Amino acid sequence: MKDETPPIRSLDARYYNDPAVFEVEKSGLLARTWQFACHASQLENPGDYVAFDLGDESLFSIRGRDGEIRTFYNVCQHRAHQLVSGEGSTRVVVCPYHAWTYELTGKLRAAPNAKSVPGFDASKICLTEVRTEIFLGFVFVNLDPDAAPMDDWFPNARTELEDFVPNWADLKPLEWVAIPENCNWKVSVENYSECYHCTLNHPTFATGVIRPETYDVQPQGHCLRHTTECNDLSQMTYDIDSGFGNNDKYSSWFLWPMFSFQVYPGNLLNTYHWRAIDADHVVVWRGWYSVGGYDDETVRRMAQQDRATTVEEDIHLVESVQRGLKSRGYVPGPLVVDPACGVNSEHSVMHLQRWMREAVDG
Repeated sequence: MKDETPPIRSLDARYYNDPAVFEVEKSGLLARTWQFACHASQLENPGDYVAFDLGDESLFSIRGRDGEIRTFYNVCQHRAHQLVSGEGSTRVVVCPYHAWTYELTGKLRAAPNAKSVPGFDASKICLTEVRTEIFLGFVFVNLDPDAAPMDDWFPNARTELEDFVPNWADLKPLEWVAIPENCNWKVSVENYSECYHCTLNHPTFATGVIRPETYDVQPQGHCLRHTTECNDLSQMTYDIDSGFGNNDKYSSWFLWPMFSFQVYPGNLLNTYHWRAIDADHVVVWRGWYSVGGYDDETVRRMAQQDRATTVEEDIHLVESVQRGLKSRGYVPGPLVVDPACGVNSEHSVMHLQRWMREAVDG
């Protein structure tokens, strides 16, 4: 008997190009999910800090004298001046407006002429802290104080990554490459999260790294886990012998909604993190890592190859999709959800779009 179950259709275009939807995401999704802040190596010493934006909020992460990394809203509790910008190091956090001074723990230390104020109690004033977790050397934050820990959101991801990148504690950023894309962040994330398009559009990746017929993506909680066998490793443009296990594999862990770890053959770590600008623009930061952050010819060569091939190819794809989403002729078609999954299935996009719809519609 013929299956009459209607196909699952892609999201309506409004989810990608309506500024009102993006505003809902900023106040909801970005405030309730784990978001990348910086790499812990940027906060090596007490007082080291990094400021960053999350939606409309400005935040900063800072290492305390007790070694803990904390994150605070970047706003003075006096009259709301922002406290820091960029990266730097400080003995205490001093507001540039009226010199209210905070300890590295966020507690107010001093305020000029505060003794003249009846009942002023500095011990009751503190910067507003944000949930912070260190995940294999990467600092993540969540504005929701009741959010479940990252290991609950992304089960097994930490232990699997430790197997693929056993020297993660020795790695530091070698380079960050900012890739502006004229598209909605969800268009870019969807493109990253399926390989239905790989053979046609990424010849270097599909013939020089992966074996497309073995490529699969499966959900692990709110992680999309990419697995594949690799192609003829003798054709790799670099020596993959790193001395670690799993050096002959490519694998990826996408952490909903805007971060992904990738490991190339040779245990080369690469990351993506998406910074949504507005409904039509996103910046994708590509991170590459080496031992101690020292220059590494193998990592540099891989980064250059990736930027010239897969990254450049994807820019054209996602920007074309964004233009198409604005066409009055677009009617969302059915997703190709193969029960057997595999490279030519969009089951991963199905999961993504469910999360996307829930984030907007509840």
